[in-house]
Amino acid sequence: MTIGDWTERFQGTRDLPRAVRNRLLASAQVVRYASGAIVFNPDNRPDNLLFLVEGTLRVSQTAESGREIVLYRVEAGESCVLTTACMLAEEAYNAEGIAETALVAVVLSKDTFDLLAAEEPSFRRFVFAAYSRRLLDLLHVVDEVAFGRIDVRLAARLLALAGNAEVVSATHDDLARELGTAREVISRVLQDFQKRGLVSQARGRIRLLSRESLARIAESD
Repeated sequence: MTIGDWTERFQGTRDLPRAVRNRLLASAQVVRYASGAIVFNPDNRPDNLLFLVEGTLRVSQTAESGREIVLYRVEAGESCVLTTACMLAEEAYNAEGIAETALVAVVLSKDTFDLLAAEEPSFRRFVFAAYSRRLLDLLHVVDEVAFGRIDVRLAARLLALAGNAEVVSATHDDLARELGTAREVISRVLQDFQKRGLVSQARGRIRLLSRESLARIAESD
């Protein structure tokens, strides 16, 4: 499969000198993953840098208790910074990456990455700028889990997952995984939302009845 000049699809690579972009195009390979496929897990040690061209990759971590929390998502036009971090440290992944949709990605070998990072300041800036942004995102997740009110976090996540739609297709388990809490906690808060006329629930589906009220809750913390 060919996808043309994929460096045009990433803000960081689009700003690189043409010579560097040509090196990336010559060295990288295109890979595909079906929806639901495991892209990486703690059994793997990364040897490629991952650029997502199409689709959404969910990165999550599971505790010994079995509770899972979504750390972040990689969308089209982004690179996976956990892959970068583990590759730089030469360590196995400490999280799991699942294809939420069918994925098209570009992988760059560690040898090529090392060479470009050593020789090209523009490429090095691009990689570490993305790394810094995602680190701040992860710190925000930690802050939310440790200190955030669950009703505020759930209202915000429902609105984010819905986008422009009225219905969120997610189970209570899915939402608990998103927010790093127990399913029983999610069920209790959703029941409260339903009593207040903010949502209605069916199996695996949550309809948003009052986006304005949910937005006020999301912004109330």
